[in-house]
Amino acid sequence: MRIRDLLKNGGRTISFEFYPPKNEVGEQQLAQTLEVLKTLHPSYISVTYGAMGTTRARTFEIAQMIKFEKQVESMAHLTCVGHTRADMTEILQEIKDRGLENVLGLRGDPPAGTDKFVKPKDGLGYASELIALIRKEHGDYFSIGAAGYPEGHQECADKKKDLAYLKAKVDAGAEFIITQLFFDNQDFFQFRDTIRSMGVTVPVIAGIMPIANAKQIERFTKMCGAKIPAHVQTKLDGIGDDHEAVEAYGIEYASEQCRQLWDNGVDGIHFYTLNKSKASKQIYENLNLEGSYQK
Repeated sequence: MRIRDLLKNGGRTISFEFYPPKNEVGEQQLAQTLEVLKTLHPSYISVTYGAMGTTRARTFEIAQMIKFEKQVESMAHLTCVGHTRADMTEILQEIKDRGLENVLGLRGDPPAGTDKFVKPKDGLGYASELIALIRKEHGDYFSIGAAGYPEGHQECADKKKDLAYLKAKVDAGAEFIITQLFFDNQDFFQFRDTIRSMGVTVPVIAGIMPIANAKQIERFTKMCGAKIPAHVQTKLDGIGDDHEAVEAYGIEYASEQCRQLWDNGVDGIHFYTLNKSKASKQIYENLNLEGSYQK
């Protein structure tokens, strides 16, 4: 099932994101998480793509396993980093040969140890170029998603320009947008309203990362340019090193965040799970979502 069809005619989605594990312990954790979250009947599960294509084989293997063995629709992430155009052509054919129908087209982060993305020789420099290549070579076969940044991309100080880049992705063929994580819903609503005024009409899916570890979430927000609202930071500071209390607060906060988004017509919610199931499962149950989205 292509994600564009799940979102057709006002359909809404609930989805989870995994990353390919690095060792046997990680493999076991992912397997356990998948079994738990599969019972929630998500619309689809996405699998990330490591820097420089380092997890390429595992990304596609896991996405294929989820789709055909677990009978849950999947989406493979794909980035431009470290790949020539010829590489991209080969990779896209591999994705297609594996029977996968959904791709999240990304530029990708700069490689570790660098702070600036450099366009690969004979490669692509923007996600919009990748999306255009997918469309040129495979027509409508793939349902393509793009990333959106409610608080602006960390590498682009000009928010207006960043939104223009997003529109270029949609104009190139992206059929839905999944946002970077955020903790203030007003940032999401303003982002959605602004791109609608620009003529971007594709579904916008909210990316949510429940807070499970205060130091970890601080690292993530610095990396991606998101902010932690002052009242949230104050609460986390008050909890201190009580990890169970931090996790409980994170679930409570994300549940309310998702409830407000759902009540205000969000097209879908995409949980950044970090390959763990507890928070996402509890939030799903808190929202009582069964029957209110496309499976």
